Amino acid sequence: MNGIINVNKPAGWTSMDVCAKLRGILKTKKVGHGGTLDPAVTGVLPVAVGKATRLLEYMDTGGKIYEGEITLGFSTETEDAQGAVIDVTPVFGISEEKIDAALAQFLGVISQIPPMYSAVKVNGRRLYEYARQGLTIERAARSVEITDFARTSDLIFVENCAKFSFRVACSKGTYVRTLAVDVAKNLGFAGHMSQLTRTMANGLFLEDAHTLDEIADGKFTLQPLITAVSGLVKRELSADEARDVCQGKFIAADGSEHEGAIIAGVCAGELIAILEKRDSFYKPKKVVK
Repeated sequence: MNGIINVNKPAGWTSMDVCAKLRGILKTKKVGHGGTLDPAVTGVLPVAVGKATRLLEYMDTGGKIYEGEITLGFSTETEDAQGAVIDVTPVFGISEEKIDAALAQFLGVISQIPPMYSAVKVNGRRLYEYARQGLTIERAARSVEITDFARTSDLIFVENCAKFSFRVACSKGTYVRTLAVDVAKNLGFAGHMSQLTRTMANGLFLEDAHTLDEIADGKFTLQPLITAVSGLVKRELSADEARDVCQGKFIAADGSEHEGAIIAGVCAGELIAILEKRDSFYKPKKVVK
């Protein structure tokens, strides 16, 4: 069994929990996920099976879409609804127009500092390991891209808080929790991400995702290997080029402005290999045929 399964991850499960469950269901050890979801977050989790696990490093390049909720009025240590409250600011003088203007300011390439409750490694340890000891570690900012960010509900007031739903399309590496906190700060309030669902990842959509129960019952679609490289430029190989690539031979670059340092070599709609540019040639980096 080789391919990608679009899994609808339930709340309360880690991404690794899902993979462990699928190893038992599918009777194979070769299972891995493309793009971690926090336990409280639901939605699309692309899972690679068999040969597809060799492509995991490319499965995070196709962009993601999330739908969620931001609550203004208090922030938490984890930046989501699961953490302890660390700051409270009663909400007043806020409007939907101000929120829309604030969201628009985050479009494009922005800088984010990874949250302390994250799996980023600093000095060989995960940030969440430091955080659980009450430590705050200096960490480097990273650039991410926000291509769409919009409010999708009316502003609702609850006691001293206000909340609204949103949709965001973003690049890999984006912490939506941190985005929610930064939006709240932009508006002058403490805030946090109170709910989140991933509706698209790597070209796979929530409406097509399978629950674990469905997969256990054999009611799922195994997507082809090419699904794993939706974010890479594709080059159509001739039959001769495909044969050469499978034999480990270099093929000439065709000079296309769309060709990049790493591309996917495809023949008749089937992924043949990941190709890496070397001067005016492409070298097979990973052959999957």
